[in-house]
Amino acid sequence: MAMDPQSVVVAEILRPRGNRGELLAVSQTDVPGRFETLKKANVRLADSSAEVQVEIESAWAHKDLWVLKFAGVETIGAAERFRGAELRVPMSERGKLADGEYFQSDLIGCEVIEKATGKILGNVTGWQQYGGRPLMEVQADGREVLIPFVPSICTQIDVAGRKITVNLPEGLLEL
Repeated sequence: MAMDPQSVVVAEILRPRGNRGELLAVSQTDVPGRFETLKKANVRLADSSAEVQVEIESAWAHKDLWVLKFAGVETIGAAERFRGAELRVPMSERGKLADGEYFQSDLIGCEVIEKATGKILGNVTGWQQYGGRPLMEVQADGREVLIPFVPSICTQIDVAGRKITVNLPEGLLEL
């Protein structure tokens, strides 16, 4: 779905759950208590760019997922409309991070500059994560390079200036 700079995705809705209009969702936020305290949000439906405002009656953890109950959604049929949708909140309502932590979405598009040479390597285009530290996807010289997002490599991060200075280990660009 299209990137929306005015709002941020806090959950991806998978499918209806049970027969009372509940929905099963995957959290896209690390903010503790985010769903328990969220009362209103927008849902971008999967089949269009239309957004629907919803009131969240309840939310609770179920294994690695979340069960969400929206006001006025009482049946499986009514819940089906939200299959594959995104639960979004305005950018102004997204969680706060500790110093030295960054939202990955804020770093997409940043220039990546090699500290030793001052050369612009490319721009962050996305992220990959396989259980360890995230890897920045950087479009460099017409190909994708994966750079570990760790303090020893990403030595300076300037979100406002849209720049990330990196101290690359020898041979990383050849991988």
